[in-house]
Amino acid sequence: MKVIEGKLSLNGSERVAIINARFNHIITDRLVEGAKDAFLRHGGSDENLDLILVPGAFEIPMALNLALKSGKYDAVCCVGAVIRGSTPHFDYVAAETTKGVANTALKYDIPVTFGVLTTDTIEQAIERAGSKAGNKGFEAMTGIVELLSLYSKIKG
Repeated sequence: MKVIEGKLSLNGSERVAIINARFNHIITDRLVEGAKDAFLRHGGSDENLDLILVPGAFEIPMALNLALKSGKYDAVCCVGAVIRGSTPHFDYVAAETTKGVANTALKYDIPVTFGVLTTDTIEQAIERAGSKAGNKGFEAMTGIVELLSLYSKIKG
């Protein structure tokens, strides 16, 4: 059996965007830092990395659609933080953001990763933005690096 998998290295020419929801910026700024760190550590260049800022997580899918449609990017890493409050708002935003990113990603042959935190508490978000549970922005960008390699191998 032939195994096809991506490698964790870039050639330096890949153009990648990070789409970041500014809401909960104390958390999301750390996710962006983690994503940028992963991109640079794996061979990406700073001039080939764009940061697209949107007001909140709900706006990520539309920005993703525009970024993918533009043809400017080889991959897009989405990050944000939706933290549960005392109303059902969390459920709607988290669900629609997730569905919107998934549906948009399926329309294009371009790697997309989902690093949007959906947590019950601010403490859980902090843990996932660079403390005990690692940095989910770093993990989402590491997924981009691997997917770029994998997609090129599958396409031949």
